[in-house]
Parts: sequence; C-alpha cells; structure tokens
Amino acid sequence: MNIGLVQAYAYFFSTALLTFLLLAYVYHLYTSKKTANKDYEKYSEMMLHDGISDVPVEKFNSAKS
Repeated sequence: MNIGLVQAYAYFFSTALLTFLLLAYVYHLYTSKKTANKDYEKYSEMMLHDGISDVPVEKFNSAKS
C-alpha cells in the first residue's frame, strides 16, 4: 500500500464522516424546530439586534424553582 492510496482512503472517509455530521446537525435543527423545543433562528437574530435597548430573545425568569 503506497501513500497515495492511504491518502485517498483517508480523504474519502473524512469526507463521508463530515457529510454525515452535517446532515445529522441539519436534522437536529429541523426536529428541534418541529417539536417546538427551540427555534434557533431566533437566536441568530441576536447577532443583528444586540443593543442594550433591544428586546430580549427570550424572557428571563430570575425566580429560582
């Protein structure tokens, strides 16, 4: 087995692994939004609206349960 063949196998398996991880992440985001646990698109708005006078993304409850 020469180094080129090892590099080809490593490239193929790393590409397959990264593709699988990306699809798993997209599936996680989709199912989280569908089951109404978290809407991560709301949190992306924090990057655009992060001023001190802006409305918070979620209401903060300071009372401990």
